[in-house]
Amino acid sequence: MPLYEHVFLARQDLAQAQVDAIAENATKILTDNGGSVVKAETWGLKSLAYRIAKNRKAHYVMLEIDAPAAAVAELERQTGINEDVIRYMTIRVDAHEDGPSAMMRRTERSDRERGGPRDRGDRPDRGDRPDRGDRGDRGDRPDRAERAPRRDEEMEA
Repeated sequence: MPLYEHVFLARQDLAQAQVDAIAENATKILTDNGGSVVKAETWGLKSLAYRIAKNRKAHYVMLEIDAPAAAVAELERQTGINEDVIRYMTIRVDAHEDGPSAMMRRTERSDRERGGPRDRGDRPDRGDRPDRGDRGDRGDRPDRAERAPRRDEEMEA
């Protein structure tokens, strides 16, 4: 049977349990039509590059599928009907990846590199900055009418 990767984006206001239920429904559709889900990954709630149907974020789920074309067509039909799914894409692949997908590896690597939520990496701590010294009293700012005009104001005049 051909191999596919099916990724769908679910609305941001859904609970994780509802997103898992959508993935289970997709698995049931495939198994009823003679296919199987090799691996299911939930990538979590991520920001979208642009708004889709008034959503700025979405739950990402990827399914690696081993199924006949008819089963994938039925899956896409059912996914298109589901109002909780805002986008989906199914592509045919030659072979499934071993281990976690690139998105899962990226999140694992970034968590490991950061070392925690507030770790500054190789940047020095702000306490290592040289002292800028006493800047003294800089006085009051002049009124706008007394200051020199900016370039764009000169062009208008």
